[in-house]
Amino acid sequence: MRRGVMYGMMAGALWGTVFLVPRLLSDFSPLLLSSGRYMMYGIVSVVAALPSARSLLSRITAADVTALVKLALAGNLLYYLLVTGAVHMVGIAPASLIVGVLPVTVTLLGRSDRGAVPLTRLVWPLAMVLAGIACINIDVFTAGDSATAGGSILTKLTGLACAVGALISWTWFAVENARYLQRNDHFSGGEWSVLWGIVTGLLGAALWIIVAALPTGFVTAPAVDTRWHLFWMLNLGVAIGASWLGNGLWNAASKRLPLTLSGQLIVFETLFALLYAFIYDHRLPRPLETAAILLLLAGVSWSVRQHADDGAKHASLEEESQPAVH
Repeated sequence: MRRGVMYGMMAGALWGTVFLVPRLLSDFSPLLLSSGRYMMYGIVSVVAALPSARSLLSRITAADVTALVKLALAGNLLYYLLVTGAVHMVGIAPASLIVGVLPVTVTLLGRSDRGAVPLTRLVWPLAMVLAGIACINIDVFTAGDSATAGGSILTKLTGLACAVGALISWTWFAVENARYLQRNDHFSGGEWSVLWGIVTGLLGAALWIIVAALPTGFVTAPAVDTRWHLFWMLNLGVAIGASWLGNGLWNAASKRLPLTLSGQLIVFETLFALLYAFIYDHRLPRPLETAAILLLLAGVSWSVRQHADDGAKHASLEEESQPAVH
């Protein structure tokens, strides 16, 4: 379990870098950012799969392919498009408030899985996580994010619907991916990430074709060649770090941890994203941001301790149940 928690934290550290790319490439539309990122992820995954291609092909089944397509659509393309749409239509605060409930929704859906700790023992850790998420979002509201204050009611409702859709999409992905990996052990976390990346790359290429077919001016993009060079370099970095390596670490964590714990480790993506934002903005966290970081760390640490105590108790009971050997 200790190793699984470490893998989850490392995945969060890599996933947090994704939030810097839209800020560095603000002149590119979400469709271009999404298709570019996942096309590069597919290319990196193909290169990573070449040494073991024969072994992977001999083990993959039709059920695996179906699962990979569903996971790639829900956890990558659909989620990212919904999040960017929500931010554009209702702003960062409402979108992050809704999507930030992910640790709680994943934990609740995983409460009946094997190894799950009873929710009665996770009430206070979950309350601390929720309090931390609330602090982050209250700080964003008080910071005066009014970029979309003039939007129509229909635009705001559509944006909120996108945020709810993103929450549902990634919750389903996190739960289904973890359960599939635990049911099927013929692929390691790294191998599953490579296969998932290849499928995602194919879907990203299809999205790129759709973008290319759209009328001129529908998708915003700069005409300066140097910006496109930066676009591909950053997407390559995200494809290797956040997508390929980060997803491999998350798969490795999902194989070792119950959903009631792995779901809460998603908060590390938020924490590292905040850290990178502070570094990028050259500033220290504000009081509410500091409180949020401390609450999130305390809540997850408490949950880890609950799972460790539960595992030790089960191990002790199994040892006592073994017949004595004379």
